[in-house]
Amino acid sequence: MKYTEKKKVLVGMSGGIDSTVTAKLLLDAGYEVEGVYMKLHDKPGYHEKNFERVLHVADYLGIEARMIDLSMDFKDAVYNPFVEDYRKGLTPNPCANCNRQIKFGKMIEYADSIGAEYLATGHYVRHDGQNIIEAIDETKDQSYFLFDIDKSILPRLVFPLGEWRKEDVKAYAADIEALKDFAAQKESSEICFVETTYVDVLKKHMEIDMPGNVLDIEGNVVGHHKGYMHYTIGKRRGFFVKGAHEPHYVKEIRPQTNEIVVTTQDTLLADRIRIERVNLPGDLRHFRCEVKIRYRTKKIPCEVVVDRSGKGEIFLEEPVYGVAAGQAAVFYEGERLIGGGWIVA
Repeated sequence: MKYTEKKKVLVGMSGGIDSTVTAKLLLDAGYEVEGVYMKLHDKPGYHEKNFERVLHVADYLGIEARMIDLSMDFKDAVYNPFVEDYRKGLTPNPCANCNRQIKFGKMIEYADSIGAEYLATGHYVRHDGQNIIEAIDETKDQSYFLFDIDKSILPRLVFPLGEWRKEDVKAYAADIEALKDFAAQKESSEICFVETTYVDVLKKHMEIDMPGNVLDIEGNVVGHHKGYMHYTIGKRRGFFVKGAHEPHYVKEIRPQTNEIVVTTQDTLLADRIRIERVNLPGDLRHFRCEVKIRYRTKKIPCEVVVDRSGKGEIFLEEPVYGVAAGQAAVFYEGERLIGGGWIVA
């Protein structure tokens, strides 16, 4: 990561250890580094604390760091769709949406405005200029969340931590007096604007406590629940099923009638998945690969067929649990990320 010609890189800085170490590694590699902190929402006290950390790092490194307010863009592109998806009975993936539209959308625009050739973040991921590749640290790999970004910008992206393991990043920071506090700080939550659970976010915008019926897969009323927005696909608690002798799981959510359909685990499996808004290179339409249907699930061998409208179907070699409309199905060939699409009901 050493360069003979000094290039300007904009580093997205959150006030956490990953972006902090990213900025220092790039400065040591010979880049001209400038930091930017993105204000994305209005959580009280959140940005003041984080930006203070960013300024501490900037002062130590001798670089400039600014805060930019993208809260309106974030609200329109990420937050509002998150709320509306739950209203529709979907299970949204706001981080993948944010990566496409904000972190590698609006932030690229900002990089252009300050004359930065490159944009860097603390994501654990690699790329070869054409393809995103999984990080060395499989436990921290974030390639799943980057499936939908515009691949044309890949040559401008720098991910120093793709070659690192998390424990080594912490050890590196702990050896630097000015940064050792970052090595000990608590990991940030996966969804930045959710403090506890998504339900607390929804309460601000709609009535969520609406008792309704629980149905079996034949359509019979078998129990009751406290409101469909309390549930996601695969959930097994928080509703009542009369006479149940084994666990039941949410198979379907019907927002129009405020009903949930539940079933036992053996009938929750799916071997076909419909997708839309597919992001794939070139004219790739019919291929074999592996797919992840959620961030922490394993890859499953599959066959994918996609039409020219961006809709398609995935045929799994082995059935999986918990296929949820609104989540992402992400395709891999070995370590290489091919693309993906959004799961539909």
